[in-house]
Amino acid sequence: GLDDSAVGRPVAELGLPAPLTGALLASEPRVDEAHMTADRIVVVNTRPVVGGEQRGTVVTLRDHTELQALSGELDSERGFTQALRSQAHEAANRLHTVVSLIELGRVEQAVEFATAELELAQALTDRVVGAVGEPILAALLLGKAAQANERGVELELAEDSRIDDGVLPSTLPARDLVTILGNLIDNAMDAAQGGEGARIIVTALVEDDELILGVRDTGAGVAPGDMDEVFRRGWSTRGPGRGLGLALVRQAVHRANGTVKLAEGPEGGAEFTVRLPLAGRRPVAAGTADDGMEAAR
Repeated sequence: GLDDSAVGRPVAELGLPAPLTGALLASEPRVDEAHMTADRIVVVNTRPVVGGEQRGTVVTLRDHTELQALSGELDSERGFTQALRSQAHEAANRLHTVVSLIELGRVEQAVEFATAELELAQALTDRVVGAVGEPILAALLLGKAAQANERGVELELAEDSRIDDGVLPSTLPARDLVTILGNLIDNAMDAAQGGEGARIIVTALVEDDELILGVRDTGAGVAPGDMDEVFRRGWSTRGPGRGLGLALVRQAVHRANGTVKLAEGPEGGAEFTVRLPLAGRRPVAAGTADDGMEAAR
């Protein structure tokens, strides 16, 4: 994202994120380190040039933004596949139950059982399809609902949700929407899973030329001291190797000149609210966007 004015200037003066600046200036070798800027994911390698004394450093940077996005989509597809397999297994169990009830002469009970299961499965589908006309978001919500159900978490769509088909402009890539909403729901599932009455409430609506996406959960919430850290790459309460999803959310929101905020939800869990400007609204300057959302302060 640097222009020609960067040529000849010290790396420390380019305004890059501190971890990336440190990697570029490091004297020791770095191998395949992933770093995030406001809009991109880059992989950094450095190797000192020596000949009796250190003469400099060779640095290579590879852009992995698109690859990371594709990897995230692949992870989602795998999750959907696993959820569908689970649903198929449960459907077989229910079908066997219906057949057994009929064989036992309990026809009325068989009909009641089958009808109740159909109504339960159809209720959320009707709610999502009726409120969210944008097909990408509707498909994502239905897929995530299946995943949440597999993990013992109930996903609900807020009553005020409403997005008509064709409202979202082409300048707002579907991939970024999937990244934002998908990762927020995944984070909420991790937080709520295992709790009594585990729920995720999703809001999706267009208001005042803005797309508003909200996700709140019934988990333990985020400690006040961590509010500024949750979007930092590598931050996670789930152990090493995690903490990329929310960093990708902030990055995608920044690309869309939007904002993302974290607050305590009404049920004590975390509540994330994303606002993305639509066509016709003056975009936020690329260098501001809450200055990288100040980690969504």
